[in-house]
Amino acid sequence: MNIVPLYDAPQHAEQVIEWLSREFGDALPRAFFASIIEHSQQPGQLPLTFVMVEGEKLLGTVGLWRCDLISRQDLHPWLASLYVDEAARGKGLARVLQQHVIDCAREMGFAELHLYSACRDFYERFGWQYIGDGLDYPDTTVHLYRFRL
Repeated sequence: MNIVPLYDAPQHAEQVIEWLSREFGDALPRAFFASIIEHSQQPGQLPLTFVMVEGEKLLGTVGLWRCDLISRQDLHPWLASLYVDEAARGKGLARVLQQHVIDCAREMGFAELHLYSACRDFYERFGWQYIGDGLDYPDTTVHLYRFRL
C-alpha cells in the first residue's frame, strides 16, 4: 500500500471527487469538489490531495489544505476530507493517512495542524486535541482539533 499525491495518480481523481461530494457535500455541488481537486495538484504547494492505493485499487484519500473551514481562516493548515473506502475500513488506514499528512506538514515547516469534524471521540484517540467548536456553513456546529507538530 502506498500514499501518493493525486497528481501522481490522476486516474483516481474522479473517484476522489465522487467520495468527497457524497460524504462531505450536503448542500454543495459536485463541481465545488471538482474545483478543490483540480486546484490541489501543485507539488510542494497547498492545497494538496493524497490518495492511498494498493496496486491500482484506491483505498482512501486525505488533504493537506490551506483552509477547510471558512469561519476559521485564522487557523492553518488543515488535515481535510479524510475518507477510507467502506470495504477497506477497520484496518487502521485512517491513522496511516493522518500520519502521512502530519509528516508532510512537519516537513513543510508548519508548527501545528488543524481539522474539524462533526463527530467527537474519533480524532482524540490519534492524538488530536479538541480546542472548541466552530461553525460550518451555513449553520452547523463542528468540533475543532489541533495537532502540534
